[in-house]
Amino acid sequence: MGFIPLFLTVGGACLLFFLTVKNTMQRKLNFQRELLSKLGLAHPELGLILGQIADPETVLESLKKSNSQENISKKSLEMIKQLKINKYQYNSLIKKAPYNWVAKIAGFQPI
Repeated sequence: MGFIPLFLTVGGACLLFFLTVKNTMQRKLNFQRELLSKLGLAHPELGLILGQIADPETVLESLKKSNSQENISKKSLEMIKQLKINKYQYNSLIKKAPYNWVAKIAGFQPI
């Protein structure tokens, strides 16, 4: 038999790892876009473009400028909190050793 089954098994494991990590990163980016879209629909005065990724800190500052502190709903603050958490998780995933190879090959950039 030789080394052919060993090479096929290792190659299959690497391919499966690549596809799993790529899927995870894509889901996190889609979740970020979805949260920003929901926030943009709830607050049209922010001027968020659908499908575009914006910095959560910038969104929070513009939300505070457009509304007083009492008028900001808890749901909006919760969405901004989820944006920050998702951004942190995504960026920390890209920085870790085996995942940054997948990010570089697949073309993922930090948020």
